[in-house]
Amino acid sequence: MSTTEQTSASKRIAALLDDNSFVEIGGYVTARNTDFNLQAKQVPADGVVTGYGTVEGNLVYVYSQDASVLGGAVGEMHARKIVKLYDLAMKTGAPVIGLIDCAGLRLEEATDALNGFGEIYQSQAMASGVIPQVTAVFGSCGGGMAVSAAMSDFTFMEEKNAKLFVNSPNALDGNYTSKCDTAAAAFQSEEAGTVDMVGSEEEILSKVRELITILPANNEDDMSYGECEDDLNRVCESIENGMADPAVTLSMISDNGYVFETKSAYARDMVTGFIRLNGSTVGVVANRSVLFDEEGNETEKFDGRMSAEGAQKAADFVNFCDAFEIPVLTLTNVEGYAATKCQEKKMAKAVASLNYAFANATVPKVNVIVGNAYGSAYVTMNSKALGADVVYAWTNASIGMMDATMAAKIISENPDEVSAKAAEYQELQSSALSAAKRGYVDDIIEPTDTRKRVIAAFEMLFTKREDRPSKKHGTI
Repeated sequence: MSTTEQTSASKRIAALLDDNSFVEIGGYVTARNTDFNLQAKQVPADGVVTGYGTVEGNLVYVYSQDASVLGGAVGEMHARKIVKLYDLAMKTGAPVIGLIDCAGLRLEEATDALNGFGEIYQSQAMASGVIPQVTAVFGSCGGGMAVSAAMSDFTFMEEKNAKLFVNSPNALDGNYTSKCDTAAAAFQSEEAGTVDMVGSEEEILSKVRELITILPANNEDDMSYGECEDDLNRVCESIENGMADPAVTLSMISDNGYVFETKSAYARDMVTGFIRLNGSTVGVVANRSVLFDEEGNETEKFDGRMSAEGAQKAADFVNFCDAFEIPVLTLTNVEGYAATKCQEKKMAKAVASLNYAFANATVPKVNVIVGNAYGSAYVTMNSKALGADVVYAWTNASIGMMDATMAAKIISENPDEVSAKAAEYQELQSSALSAAKRGYVDDIIEPTDTRKRVIAAFEMLFTKREDRPSKKHGTI
């Protein structure tokens, strides 16, 4: 039987779940390998506490690795317990939460442990798009376990003691921990983009609970609705003043200002996350040109161009929303693609992924063009051409190939006519009105009306049904 009642593994489960809701499964399981005198060691619960409980009354399955038992290393029975948990979660349609504190592969059970990792990956692959998978890293998460964390839908990481790595920083040629700690939470959240949120242990567990309450339990049974106590027709006063930072505009559109941002430290030119509209969870993708702090001070500025990292971040997020029938709202304000040698290496592929994600998604899709929408980057941002169901544009929006003045300089033969040509080009080719006349925009709206118009659009699209060509899966 499990003797981990007072370990960090059990305490984390207790802090995560509703009071007295946890039921342990497999508490008597222990290692059965006898190589290297393993049977002489105490291996309670084989180093992982597994079971089920509730978060705000919602059923979840959880496993928590116990670093006090062989460092929490994964062995044959350890892996088998996690796989069994996935089997139950798939049968009942409930999320799986992994609390990671793991030394990696158990060397005494080498091939059995390797096979166990493979079975965990297989379970995660089969569960992908069926049930939400959430991982929170509190200690070491190295080697094969880092891959498991990356296969999750959302990954959280404790800011001080957690380490996530495939290869230890000191094992990288020309690198060492003090030079660049590639296993640290800062690197994994800001540079690698593997981690959605970094914080203290208490903050992480609280955020995991919050995430569970806004997500569907599975891809068929959507229980992510709540009562809306906010005015559905609420006017969003001065919303255009925060246009540059979607964190501001989204908080004004959402029920009671609720915003749950994902991967907030990574590719900050693109914002992804969840808001609530009329009590329903809605996924959001938005371009950012300025980052404001909580006091409204400008802390970082972007050039209004989409980065490859931002495009891939958005593509992964849209794919998740589509898998779980979560509607998608986009706020478009983009002037093109980032133009550097480093960006060019991966830009085409990343943009292709985002194009495919939007075009392939069959969930309700609403786009609001809040600023500039220029060139192919505009097309990529959930345009009508890629299948957006409803496209709105704010009255001051510009939509077209490029900035009107720049276009006028190119097409004008007389330099003295640039100003007049720019005004003509703006009216004929780059205004919201010109796009609306061509059917690329469904309506031009006042910024203050954004909340009620978006809610009305999603209400209309609630029963949307759309098919795709019969195929096994796409390849983009």
